[in-house]
Amino acid sequence: MTDAEPDRPRALDQLARAAYSLSAADARLRGRATRTPGALSLTHARALRVLAEDGPLPVNQLAARTETTGAATTQLVNGLAEAGYVTRERHTSDKRSVLVTLTATGRGRHDERQQALADALSEALGHIDTSTLDAATDVLRRLAGIYDAL
Repeated sequence: MTDAEPDRPRALDQLARAAYSLSAADARLRGRATRTPGALSLTHARALRVLAEDGPLPVNQLAARTETTGAATTQLVNGLAEAGYVTRERHTSDKRSVLVTLTATGRGRHDERQQALADALSEALGHIDTSTLDAATDVLRRLAGIYDAL
């Protein structure tokens, strides 16, 4: 810390508090996703996005790309399949592996969610310049690394 940055400890504390608030908001979203038909948690939305971008994937690859465990991904896929967003099929070249495929309903839900997110981000953050948004992105990624190390 330099003499020019006497408020740095306060700013870092505020950042930590904002990160906790973000985590709590994610928990509330997960809760709504379990109680409200059609609601998507961030993990559900991330899975739909990965499948929309990368096509059908085995469960283990979906787990890796959504940064969740295999067991959690199996539960996630169960919920998405029950909602009609994905299907599960045996992989043609590996009968032990299950391939998860986005359905037309799942693609529509993904597109709807992405548009809602884009609109919300534009409304809330549209006035912020690109370099500040890039810095915020860097901070969030570093926070994820810190949380992973705790």
